[in-house]
Amino acid sequence: MSFLDKLVAAVVPPESEATRLEARARARAEAAAGSWFSVVLDHHEQIEVAFEAVRAAGDAGSRRAAQKWLAAVLTGHANAEETVLYPALADAGHKTHAGMAYEEQAMTKIQLALLEKLEPMSQAFIDKLEHIRGAVTHHMYQEESDWFRELQAEVPGRDQAHLAERFQEEMSRYLGSAQTPAASLRV
Repeated sequence: MSFLDKLVAAVVPPESEATRLEARARARAEAAAGSWFSVVLDHHEQIEVAFEAVRAAGDAGSRRAAQKWLAAVLTGHANAEETVLYPALADAGHKTHAGMAYEEQAMTKIQLALLEKLEPMSQAFIDKLEHIRGAVTHHMYQEESDWFRELQAEVPGRDQAHLAERFQEEMSRYLGSAQTPAASLRV
């Protein structure tokens, strides 16, 4: 963990698991079935499963396979958000949120690249994985508790379907039809 990360963590402690669960439940209640927001929430849950699969893997080969799946899901999801939802956030007057979101995801991609260099069964790998998980969990909380709830409320209904279509199109571009982890990676 960098000095800056430690400083930010001390000043802004991470939200509790209960707070995150409450935010997700509220977001689920507000997200229409099949909406872009509902799809984002589904992806957030897939990301959580993918993190756990990496952590739970019992050998180096399994951990690397799970890590590759995690990187693919995170990158595909991030690219879809960056292409479709963050521009919509900025257009709706939330340029600061959009800018923060881009920056957080760029840093996650950097950390994922650094994770690839570590021995998969080492403590350093687990430490880096948990650092990434913490950052991603906080990022998802921001989206679920405020940013995307606001976007859903502020974007006119006629544009909601377009966002959903474009978001799914971008996810498919990166992951194809394989948007759930292989059965061997499920926890």
